[in-house]
Parts: sequence; C-alpha cells; structure tokens
Amino acid sequence: MSDQSPDTPIAALSDPTPDKPPRSQWLDVWDQFRKHKGAMIGAFLLAFITLGVLIGPWVWTVDPQKLDIRAKDMRPIYVGLWDSSAKIGWHRPLGTDNLGRDILANIIAGGRASMAVGWAAMVLSLVLGTFIGVTAGYFKRLDGVLMRLTDLFLSLPLLPLLLVAVTLFRQPLVSRFGPEGGMFILIVTIIGITSWMQTARIVRGEVLALKEREFILAARSIGTTNGAIIRRHLLPNVISPIMVSATLGLATAIITESALSFLGVGFPSDFPTWGKLLADAVPRMESFPERVLLPGIMISLTVLSVNYMGDGLRDALDPRIRGR
Repeated sequence: MSDQSPDTPIAALSDPTPDKPPRSQWLDVWDQFRKHKGAMIGAFLLAFITLGVLIGPWVWTVDPQKLDIRAKDMRPIYVGLWDSSAKIGWHRPLGTDNLGRDILANIIAGGRASMAVGWAAMVLSLVLGTFIGVTAGYFKRLDGVLMRLTDLFLSLPLLPLLLVAVTLFRQPLVSRFGPEGGMFILIVTIIGITSWMQTARIVRGEVLALKEREFILAARSIGTTNGAIIRRHLLPNVISPIMVSATLGLATAIITESALSFLGVGFPSDFPTWGKLLADAVPRMESFPERVLLPGIMISLTVLSVNYMGDGLRDALDPRIRGR
C-alpha cells in the first residue's frame, strides 16, 4: 500500500507554475520556412525587388521617358572596366538606349508595371480557382460541370487565346480607360481567367478529402449552413495549397505579361515593362548585349525567387514532410 494520504494533492496539480499557452501554428510554419535556405533567399530577393520598384522613383528621379539624343547609346559603367572606348557616364550607371532614355529608370518603371500586373492577375486567378474548386468539391451536383469546364480551359492553347482576346478587346477598353489603364485591365483579366485551373483542381481535391471528416459531419449534424461550413471549416484548412498556388501564379503572371509585351501586344510602346524593354533591345543585342541581359535578369530573379518561396511554403505548411 502507498503511504500517501488521500488528501495529499497530486504533484501535477500542486505545481504553482501555470501551463504555457499553446504555440501558434504559424510560428511552427515560420520556423520551418526559415530553415529552407532557398526560400529565405527567394523571400529576400522578392522583397528587395519589390521595394526597389516601389521606392526607386523617389531615389532615382530621372524621368524614364525623357529623350536625350546627345546621350544616346551610353554603356553601363561596368563596361568601361574592359572597354576603354565605350561611351559611359556616371550619371547613367546602366547606360541609355538608342533614344537617350535612362535604362535604370526604365527598369524601375517597367518593374512596377510588371509586378502590378503579376500581383493583380495572381489575386484574380486565385479567387476564381478557389471559388470553383470549393464549389466543385463540396457540391456534388456541380462537380461534373465545373470540372469539365476546367478541362476545357486546360485544353485551350493559351498563347493564341491571349493574342485573340487582346485583338478583340483592346480598342474598347483603351477608348474607355485610356491606353495604360485599358491595357492593364485587359492583360490582368486575360491572365487571371486563363490561369485558375491548377488552383481549382488542387482546392477541389483538398475539399473532397475534408468534407467527409468528423468535424464537418458534426457541423452538419447541428444544422450549420453550407456557407458557414465553407467559411469556418473548409477555407481555413485549404489555405496551405492556396498559398503555394499563389506564389506559382505570381511567377506565371509575370512571365505571361513579359511574353505579351515581347510580342508587341501588351502595353503601348512608350510604356515600359520588362518584357517591352527586352523586345526593344533584341534588334541591337549584338552591339549592346547588356540591354537584353538586364531586363532578362530581373524577370529571371523575380520568377526564381517566387518559385523558391513556393517550395519553402509547401514544405512548411505540410506537416507530413515538415522537418525533412
């Protein structure tokens, strides 16, 4: 027999120190995310590029559209390290184009346009994909119709479809919202409605698995409406694949906008974007290769940083592979 008296308190209950509150799940996600070196490098690069294009015009105040024929075809200052005959100037660190426009100012302005299109198109595609995925996964009678619609969009050749849409709707939107505003709305809408399919499929698969779980059945048993179940239980549990799809969608939108501008069907010719700068530099790339490399490097760094962030988020948000 134990010599402990019945009124002796249990040791665990007599501990005067209160239990700590449970650790936040997002702290665990952050701890895992910061262990992914590629994701941290990608996050730093994306933040640096985003801040650079946002605050750059206040730091580098040169007008990107200002023409200076006397200073045309200036080379970047680093070219002077191996080519003493190159025309360089410290007031134009990245040189000028054939019309004397400052390349650094154009890269900053082009980055603002490309990033704005990428973020806006990503948000639109994410909203469409999440709505269709949740609706198809939760409502069985709509699943077949919505998934066949998704298959239809997946089977369409996207680039010809984008070119046709730009040709058909450019003039009405430009006449109503102006050259820049109309093309921004058109490009964002086109990219958004042609890139939601992957998100819809991923979200649908997650919802199909979640809607048969015990907590969903319990919510139904107490009379919770379908809208409340979707808002309170399904959407918080599919946030992980949605965030990963968001990073990949941002990269896709930037590449698509650059491709449209490169083909000459994007923004007006006097409105800089990274794709437009790349297209303008191609005819003289043998004489001035840096004009192709600079916007190409910006596009590549942005897309790579977003993709690495997506890898890190996928690893951090999936508890099955966390810590591997």
